[in-house]
Amino acid sequence: MRSLRRSVLTAVALCTTAVAAAACASNPPSPSDGGQFVIGYSQSNNAEPYRAQLNLQLQYFAKQHPDFKLLPITDAHQDSATQVSQVQTFIQQKVNALIVSPNEPAPLTAAVQQACDAKIPVIILDRNVNTDCYDSFIGGDNYLIGKLAGEAAVQALPNGGNVVELRGILSDHPQIDRDKGFRDAIAGHNITIIEDQEAKWLKANATTVTQQWLSKGDKIDLVYAHNDDMALGAQLAIQGAGKAGSIQIIGIDGLAIPTGGIRAVQNGQLLTTFVYPTGAEQAVATLEKLLHQQPVEKKQVLDTLQVTPANAAQIYQQYDMSDKLGK
Repeated sequence: MRSLRRSVLTAVALCTTAVAAAACASNPPSPSDGGQFVIGYSQSNNAEPYRAQLNLQLQYFAKQHPDFKLLPITDAHQDSATQVSQVQTFIQQKVNALIVSPNEPAPLTAAVQQACDAKIPVIILDRNVNTDCYDSFIGGDNYLIGKLAGEAAVQALPNGGNVVELRGILSDHPQIDRDKGFRDAIAGHNITIIEDQEAKWLKANATTVTQQWLSKGDKIDLVYAHNDDMALGAQLAIQGAGKAGSIQIIGIDGLAIPTGGIRAVQNGQLLTTFVYPTGAEQAVATLEKLLHQQPVEKKQVLDTLQVTPANAAQIYQQYDMSDKLGK
């Protein structure tokens, strides 16, 4: 990466390494607000507990850097046009760096490209866009998590059975990968997905959809939800129908909060869930490198853990940030 005090030849030499190439795509930023680097974060929506927790964690980790100024996080409310406008506003404000959690990949691609063209370092968090101009992508392996969820379903239904699937936004890469991984894992095990429907990651939507499925009278052995919020929405519907305990539920997210998936496994509301790290800590660490002209990894894949009644307490303690976030 080219330092303001290094020669052009030094910059070229540094940019020849594969790892540094992404960082070299942007001009080195300089603090622009009282000696602070100004950072914008475009969030797809704040309605999901996962994203609300991500926001809190990002604010916490950003505060550990006195030379960072994180602007108010924008909420697109699951509307891609709104998010495009919010990203463009950050570009017009000439932020020093931009983080984007896209609502959908295609609509946000042009806006991210505009940020790249403006030489603003960009981190893509959790969901992809259809361009690789960004500096770093940070997220979990959604196919693997879906596959692990499918393996858990196979274990829960050794003689086969009927599954219903609550899906996120259909155009989102995490939804696509979580679906494919699950279906690949259950193939050949006499498990049938009898219903699947988009519930847009939201608890209320999942409750309504599950109520509709239950009203049909078909035998349901297990619910696979692409996140814990939808899983708990399904649990409400199942409980309301008087079927609690007869239908098992698998989720994804594993948040260490009182209303999250880890506690739900401990309480017997969910069969299992899988930790999907927010990436907030990694995003801030990557910002620190980018804004101080250090190379970063183009793709950072975060690990997962399966949460079971046996390990839930330990995992909750491992990921609990309530003492730091004041919640």
